[in-house]
Amino acid sequence: MRMTKFHIPLARPEITDADREAVLDVLRTPDLSFGPKLVEFENAVASYLHVDYAVAVNSGTSALHLALRLLDLPAGSEVILPSFAFAAPLNVLLQEKLTPVFVDINPSTLNPTPELVETAITPRTSAIIAIHTFGRPVDAAKLRDLADRRGLYLIEDACEALGSEIMSSESSGRKAGSFGHISVLAFYPNKQITTGEGGILATNSHEFADHARPLRNQGRDPSLDWYQQAEIGYSYRLSEMNCALGLEQLKRIESIVKRRQAIAEIYDQKLASIPEIVRSALSAPGCRISWFVYVVQLTPNFNVADRDALCAALASRGIATARYFPPLHLQPVAAELRLHSLPHTEFAADRVLALPFFNQLTEFQINEVCFALKESLRGLPTTAKNVKQIPL
Repeated sequence: MRMTKFHIPLARPEITDADREAVLDVLRTPDLSFGPKLVEFENAVASYLHVDYAVAVNSGTSALHLALRLLDLPAGSEVILPSFAFAAPLNVLLQEKLTPVFVDINPSTLNPTPELVETAITPRTSAIIAIHTFGRPVDAAKLRDLADRRGLYLIEDACEALGSEIMSSESSGRKAGSFGHISVLAFYPNKQITTGEGGILATNSHEFADHARPLRNQGRDPSLDWYQQAEIGYSYRLSEMNCALGLEQLKRIESIVKRRQAIAEIYDQKLASIPEIVRSALSAPGCRISWFVYVVQLTPNFNVADRDALCAALASRGIATARYFPPLHLQPVAAELRLHSLPHTEFAADRVLALPFFNQLTEFQINEVCFALKESLRGLPTTAKNVKQIPL
């Protein structure tokens, strides 16, 4: 059995000499927090998204939490969101004593449709959280129209989708993160660009932006003395070093999006000969994908135990994978909500597998991943029983 020669991580941030120098430049100044780089970074992100305001915070989760605080939704009111998502939305909803209402996904996109969302609206609904899963855009234009028609707020979660674009009736291509009444982005090291840790709250509302700024800094009112707190706030500040790194990385976002698309296309070509794998579509009608991760799904004759065994087999060969996402409606923290089954979400969650994916990933490494995937699949009992052997 051939072994992979290199450890291939799931993700790796791309840090250039220019990135390092930008951070060092900040360290040569006395301004390490709330300095000029914060304003520059916020303005650069707002300009890229074509929104009026961007407020930088220390994570996408913090941005999402602030969004809910700004909207001041009634306690117990319902917020619609997909269950096939990272844990952050569920956490902040429960922290704010709001009721999550989960909708199922379209199995081909892993995103909800506007029709599924509209069906879930009740008189208790206050908001919709639209998540661009894995950087593949949800139909945010239709969801914003739906929210406006029904008197709801749209929170657009573009934490995985910087650089994605959505065609709308008014534009040939609007950026993901520009459709929500409030939108949020994240810059964790596995994202398209990174600030180390960091996030953005984006909006066209000066009221929301003006309120978010003191909330991220302990609730201090800038119109009062420095230590006067007008309301309960949070320590969600983003340092100058983080902002400097983000500014430098944002300069090359378009080349990053193109590079990640090229990597996805190489994967698609290499995986085409593996019948047990359902590949992600390389394009989507009316939008541009900005790949956060590259995921595949096992075919229906496999189950969650097979997928987990496959992850273990690849790990033994030095290849990292991830099992995105455990459904939110099945999390222990949601047990008291008495939620109904979401069959497409549960089916996909049992079979989705994220492969190594980052800007510097080489074709040689992709070959190694795909070869190891073929060999590991051949060793699964389900493969031996139900699927013709894979030629190596």
